[in-house]
Amino acid sequence: MARINPTYRTLSAGYLFPEIARRVREFEQSHPVASVHRLGIGNTTQPLTPTVVAGLHQRVVALSTAAGYSGYGDEQGESALREAIVAQYARRGVELDPSEVFVSDGAKADAANLQGLFAPDSVVAVQNPAYPVYVDSTVVHGRTGEPDQATGAYAGIVLLEGSPENDWLAEPPADGTTADVVYLCSPNNPTGAVATHEQLAAWVAWAREHDAVILFDAAYADYITDDSLPRSIYEVPGATECAIELTSLSKTAGFTGVRLGWSIVPRALRVADSEPGELNRMWNRRQSTFFNGASNIAQSGAVAALSDAGRAESAELVAGYMANAATIRDALVSMGLEVTGGDNAPYLWVRCPQGLGSWEFFDRLLEQAQVVVTPGVGFGSAGEGYVRFSAFGQAEDIEAAVASLRNHADALLAPAPSAAPVAG
Repeated sequence: MARINPTYRTLSAGYLFPEIARRVREFEQSHPVASVHRLGIGNTTQPLTPTVVAGLHQRVVALSTAAGYSGYGDEQGESALREAIVAQYARRGVELDPSEVFVSDGAKADAANLQGLFAPDSVVAVQNPAYPVYVDSTVVHGRTGEPDQATGAYAGIVLLEGSPENDWLAEPPADGTTADVVYLCSPNNPTGAVATHEQLAAWVAWAREHDAVILFDAAYADYITDDSLPRSIYEVPGATECAIELTSLSKTAGFTGVRLGWSIVPRALRVADSEPGELNRMWNRRQSTFFNGASNIAQSGAVAALSDAGRAESAELVAGYMANAATIRDALVSMGLEVTGGDNAPYLWVRCPQGLGSWEFFDRLLEQAQVVVTPGVGFGSAGEGYVRFSAFGQAEDIEAAVASLRNHADALLAPAPSAAPVAG
């Protein structure tokens, strides 16, 4: 008889975003004339650029003709796109071969699917707080025990604790803790922190010493404005021996709905029991078996996005979002709030004032300033007491939200009401 995969029962309830939607919906119903400002969304808002639209359109037109029609393509991605991606890395001083590039429909799916390359008993480490797919995919792959009812942390997952003391960038384990697969994200979602060359070099040295693999999420690399900071882990010597990098055009060229990403699986990558090039061949086998390739229309749009004109237009999109981030950051800092991010990332990680919890400050922001954010606790136990602001939005909407924050600063920063005395 058929039975379910029990690991899905182990998943914590996906309550965060439905709960946000519920609270916002109830507020709007009870305040029908209020204008709600949404600064919690991690979704791009600007339209596709002319060069990208032209690339998409040309492929659609070609597909409407017998001469230009194409069906299934290479599961690894069309050669023109893989070569364009290699050229993109070359601009950053990183040499890759097109055979190491695997085009997909987005980094999120790759972040989960790449776990299939590693033994079932592999120990996975994630940053805390973290993008939820890292944890949830580890659970679904059967690598964890039950979650702790108090903290939500799963037995079997190594948590790399972030805090203000380490600028939300955990160092490699040094207390005898072992891990086989490590998720790192820089610029980080949700904290907006960015790793330096020295910090990534420490992780690369650790991974090589322990035959571990780093899954490096670089989806927000183009938001780094400080040229001294690395945009790829492969800028660190030796990283091709221990790291897989995944990224996408979602937040760079507005492909959140178009769907196009890629992973780099270097031929030099190795683990304790692998042969040279074996992991690259395994991922190729996996993609060829379970995936028919990204949309050929999306791939043509991606080639256009990576052209000189496309990159210039994407840079303008990113600059617009970063201008939003600066506007939000300036307002929050002027209010006396503690802020990480917003300078090399589109997210701002903000400590709740007056010792408020994540959901308490969420409610206060919504009720007093009509501003919606994302409670930090939804990204892990280390996120309690923080909220995430997002810079993705129209500039005029960001300005309106910031004006509301400033106008209601006193109410937002007020001490929490003390408990009512108990009658004697």
